[in-house]
Amino acid sequence: MSELLASKIDKILLVRMLSSADVCAIALPVLRYFQKNNPDAELHFLTFADGTDLIKLAEPSITIHHVTKEQWPDEFFQAMESFLGLAEQIIGENYSQIINLDTSFMPCFLTRFLADAGEPVSGNYLNMSVEQLLKQVQDQSLQAEYVNSTQAYMASTFGNMYKWHGRWWQSEVEVEGGYPEFYLTKCCGLVADKLEQSIAVSPDKRLAKLGKSKKVIALCLTQSDDGYLYPYSNELKKLLEQKGYAVWSDEENKGGVRGLLKMLTASDLMVCKSSGYRWYAQAVNCPTLLLSGVSEPALLMPEFATDPVQPCQQHSFSHQGVTADLCNCDKPQDLLESIESIFVHFSEQSNG
Repeated sequence: MSELLASKIDKILLVRMLSSADVCAIALPVLRYFQKNNPDAELHFLTFADGTDLIKLAEPSITIHHVTKEQWPDEFFQAMESFLGLAEQIIGENYSQIINLDTSFMPCFLTRFLADAGEPVSGNYLNMSVEQLLKQVQDQSLQAEYVNSTQAYMASTFGNMYKWHGRWWQSEVEVEGGYPEFYLTKCCGLVADKLEQSIAVSPDKRLAKLGKSKKVIALCLTQSDDGYLYPYSNELKKLLEQKGYAVWSDEENKGGVRGLLKMLTASDLMVCKSSGYRWYAQAVNCPTLLLSGVSEPALLMPEFATDPVQPCQQHSFSHQGVTADLCNCDKPQDLLESIESIFVHFSEQSNG
């Protein structure tokens, strides 16, 4: 009798295989939504690389299926073979639901294989059968444009997924949670409530001690999604330190995802360009000043942002090899003034 009851328990697999910052922004709130609405279900999560560390930290009770970098090699055909082996493992788990939230090619290929095998799949999948795909591989007719274009290869059971392909931030009603809320509520229709993205970690002890006497600022400027890094990080750091702020950079973190979150927890403000650092800061309630560059602030919805600009003729990758004196990156002195005004704003809020 107990075996019969156990077989009736829902066993759900959620798939999101991008970076840990993406897992923080997208996968974590979905996991929590399913936990809330399927309290008796057995939830499993398929993720990649350091996404595992994030989920272990945020939701340690979740069963994680970890895909290593060796299991997802850069070589296309090796990756296909690896994912076919992964699909066989998934079939053996006898899931009642498999939901692919990923949009990249290999997870969609995996989902299509599972669907063709009769598994209970929903979400994003390859719009070509695995049989057709393998035939094109064998006769060398598979086009690189198909593999590299999401619009070319992806289909979905999510009825509003077509919205994902447009410039939604220009046409949609403002989405308070930025891209994650747009994707999960408007495209996937999965999460109806406020996204639960918070992660509780203790603050870094060294920074917490410094924070008793001065404001702590994080400069997370070694990543940028807009095509070029902020070129004046060192100058900005010196200016802030001269003004009495305690400043650290993301290069100082040696503790992985957990270490970074602990350091951000002990910080009063994070400065970044468009990158996953925004979602880490949001997870521990650290306000963000986004150096927008050519990125669209509505995607990240930070607390504060500089005005978007055209690609810098001196520093952007699109202008490499072109000699130009013109630089339109945010100037360190201007950022210092903005940061000081942000702390004045915080002070007025707490006193008001």
